[in-house]
Amino acid sequence: MIYKLRRNRGPSWFEVTLGAVLSVVLGIVLGGVYLATRPVKKLGEIPKDSPPGAVYFVEGTRGYYDNDSVETKRKAFVSGESVTVDEAELNIISAGPVKPPPPPPPKNTLVQPPPPPPPKEHDETPLNVRIHDGKIQFAVTYTVNENGFNASLVVQARGEFVKNGSTFEFVPDEFYIGCCPLQRLPYLREWLMKKTLFTQPIPEDIVGAWSKLSDVSIEGSKMRLIMP
Repeated sequence: MIYKLRRNRGPSWFEVTLGAVLSVVLGIVLGGVYLATRPVKKLGEIPKDSPPGAVYFVEGTRGYYDNDSVETKRKAFVSGESVTVDEAELNIISAGPVKPPPPPPPKNTLVQPPPPPPPKEHDETPLNVRIHDGKIQFAVTYTVNENGFNASLVVQARGEFVKNGSTFEFVPDEFYIGCCPLQRLPYLREWLMKKTLFTQPIPEDIVGAWSKLSDVSIEGSKMRLIMP
């Protein structure tokens, strides 16, 4: 009789609580995926009458200077001088060196086409920089192609540089993957920014010069790097 009563007993409070917690977590994850995969409108500027919660992407000016002028500022910064750069110059730096075209095949030879490259799990556009309203914005279009899931996600972070210990670090006020806001989740935010935005290694001479800065400020559409 006691055995039958135990068999007919309903789920325990622990099981009910665990099921509720798992349901909430699953709902949060699915909601985040839904917001992340929603398309982001790319505009020339954010409309003044934009509705609350709307997410837009305004791209920074791409580089129009020649590499020599940018390289001159880079050398001055590494040597310990203060420099001022705008978003166009930053976009030249963030795009990295231009890859030379492959050499032409020898004449009168039969050249087999190279095999297609294996599909990448993810791909991204060069880091784009925009400076506006006293904030600096970093953004990429991050394409995911993994396990049959394919999506292009606009990843953008907007904030300023804050001194942490002896060096300045970028601290975002806003961080979006697609339309999903993640700025209030610091540990997840830092991991995702390294995974999607700041994936390229920084040259050691730039890291060394950056560690010596006394101030980093955004003024108008330019960023000032102040040495002691």
